[in-house]
Amino acid sequence: MRKIIVQQWATVDNIVAEEDGGLSFVSGEPFDDNTTSPFQDSVMAFIDSVDTMILGANTYNMSVGYWPTAEDQGVYGKKVNALTKFVASTTLEEAPWGEDWPAATVTADPVATIKDLKKKKGKDIWVWGSLTLVRSLFEAGVVDEVQMRVCPATRGKGTRFFESSENLEVLEATSFETGVVLLRYAVKK
Repeated sequence: MRKIIVQQWATVDNIVAEEDGGLSFVSGEPFDDNTTSPFQDSVMAFIDSVDTMILGANTYNMSVGYWPTAEDQGVYGKKVNALTKFVASTTLEEAPWGEDWPAATVTADPVATIKDLKKKKGKDIWVWGSLTLVRSLFEAGVVDEVQMRVCPATRGKGTRFFESSENLEVLEATSFETGVVLLRYAVKK
């Protein structure tokens, strides 16, 4: 069965959005199709393991102006853009993804959509950002895995990822030369 994987960039002190909503702490390295690194290999392995992305309306609105034309992201950007996308929203009627990529499907009931998608054949499903959505998915018990890309920074204030108690089992802890640490957890049900 397909897994629902929530992925977040975070600071060491568990901040996933700064007070202004920004992500200036996100670190790593730019994607260059002519070079490779363990960090890039990890990110590419992840993008190759999913075929569907689910976003909340706010994350969609922040992403749609950049990603559909993100030439600087190379093959990674093309793979992100080619994913089947769903946008969880009760206000959007449509969710275009630029001129060259299929539009996202808008769903007012993301839990039902996810339950349906999990039954279908395919790769895993990526929930990108979207804290309000993520929290509702945890509450509904449909999240299978959490991936945290922890950056070597602290902010002290901002939005923390976890607001509820979750029982997690470590699947992986990998550090990279960039200072980013990938932490993967299975959600115990």
